Amino acid sequence: MTSVSELHPFRTHTCGELRLNNAGITARLSGWVHRKRDHGNLLFIDLRDHYGLTQVMIESDSQNFSLVESLRLESVITVTGSIEKRSQETINTELATGEIELRIDEINIESEADLLPMQVAGDAVYPEDLRLRYRFLDLRREVVHKNIILRNNVITSIRRRMTEAGFLEFQTPILTASSPEGARDYLVPSRIHPAKFYA
Repeated sequence: MTSVSELHPFRTHTCGELRLNNAGITARLSGWVHRKRDHGNLLFIDLRDHYGLTQVMIESDSQNFSLVESLRLESVITVTGSIEKRSQETINTELATGEIELRIDEINIESEADLLPMQVAGDAVYPEDLRLRYRFLDLRREVVHKNIILRNNVITSIRRRMTEAGFLEFQTPILTASSPEGARDYLVPSRIHPAKFYA
């Protein structure tokens, strides 16, 4: 039988999936470095993917500590390690994965981020022109990400209900005004006006 790790080389679980009953297993996670907290002999990272956050940690005597310490926010990493139960005082009840953490044994940097013009973590308000210029970062912010998921869920629900009611969905071509910034015009012959075309 094919294992999950063979099907997906970057993860065995998502960052929103692991729970207390997974303690003791070895897992591989991939995602963005959302936050970093340096506690001297321990370094914590909140690792984020589409599905959620998982806290990963590394001790200062690990051979990979300096590599993890140098990571910038929004770098994409893959970490492999053991899932451990958090101590009672460090449990985060606001996270679905708040009772566990991954102790890093191996790390691979998939993509190192540059200094960011705007932060993805947090609730800071940025000017619209900055958000549009760096849309790829803005779409990762929690409030925007939640809106994308909500929109998808609403459209999926409407589509499902309409299908259940016997409606069909199909796409037809549309003719619109030509745009100088748009794609190349697609010419459609007119049946009413010989040798003339719609564009």
